[in-house]
Amino acid sequence: MPHNPRGPLSRSHVPRSGNTWAIVLAAGEGSRLHSLTTTEAGIAIPKQYCSLRGGPSLLREALQRAETVASPASRCIVVARHHKRWWAAELAAESESNIIVQPGNRGTAIGILLPLLHIMARDPDARVVLLPSDHHVRNELHLAAALQEAVRKLEARRDQVLLLGISPEEADPGLGYIVPGGLDRPGVWTVSRFVEKPNAPLARVLIDAGALWNAFIVAAHAQALLQVLAQRFPRVVAEMRSVIERNQCTGDAPDAVIDLYRGLPDIDFSRQILQHTAPVLRVLRVNHCGWTDLGTPQRVAEALRRLPRLDDTDDDGLPRRSGLLSLATQYARQ
Repeated sequence: MPHNPRGPLSRSHVPRSGNTWAIVLAAGEGSRLHSLTTTEAGIAIPKQYCSLRGGPSLLREALQRAETVASPASRCIVVARHHKRWWAAELAAESESNIIVQPGNRGTAIGILLPLLHIMARDPDARVVLLPSDHHVRNELHLAAALQEAVRKLEARRDQVLLLGISPEEADPGLGYIVPGGLDRPGVWTVSRFVEKPNAPLARVLIDAGALWNAFIVAAHAQALLQVLAQRFPRVVAEMRSVIERNQCTGDAPDAVIDLYRGLPDIDFSRQILQHTAPVLRVLRVNHCGWTDLGTPQRVAEALRRLPRLDDTDDDGLPRRSGLLSLATQYARQ
């Protein structure tokens, strides 16, 4: 985990208290997409460092998405230590204190807890928005409006955790679904239940009943999000909080966090946290915005099929080289 060699951040570099922070989750392996992300030399590039069609990387698109709700000084990017060969250049312009390096993969909940505690040490009253870095969105303006609306909705209920549910465009059995309950307040529903990867007929039944795709995009006050994590895994939260508080601005932080990670369990945020936290969960419906998580080659193909041809393609319809591995080119070669 990088630390600031100059010591604690000066006040001019610390966002004001109560800011909205974006946590961009970029430490995943993307193993289901290895058939597209493996180079001819046999190197598997994590998909967030690839482009969909010769443009910016998926991570860069996520960082641009984050700017719709948070300033560059108020976004933390969670990366994997062993991915440094890719993120070092991609994030060269980012504040070093906002690059949170995981020494290992311990599940999505741990990947959220680590940056959350770093943010709270600097801004205890922060609001946070979780943004995965492996998504593609055709209509970014539409999603940006929903993200901004979600942040505004937080002011009415500081104890709630707000999920963004995407209006499905098809009955995709490879995604998770949120089944809304009753209307809590204008534009916000309670959460009745989650259904993970239903078969196609059940997915259609769920959609007909008003279910939404679970995009793993979350908005909450930092304190509320920490509370739901602590209720399920109090020891883990207490241990990590102690390590972060003792080592927030010292060179001891990397070794301390590495030692901590060796004993941490794997914790999945959706399955082991959200599915046990229904009373404080709410869902905001996002109308069709062309969202996909690019989780499988089939979903990449569907995303490409829906995109218009661009001027930066060659005579065969393939993207011109941008220096990044293009998922479109890789798929066309299969």
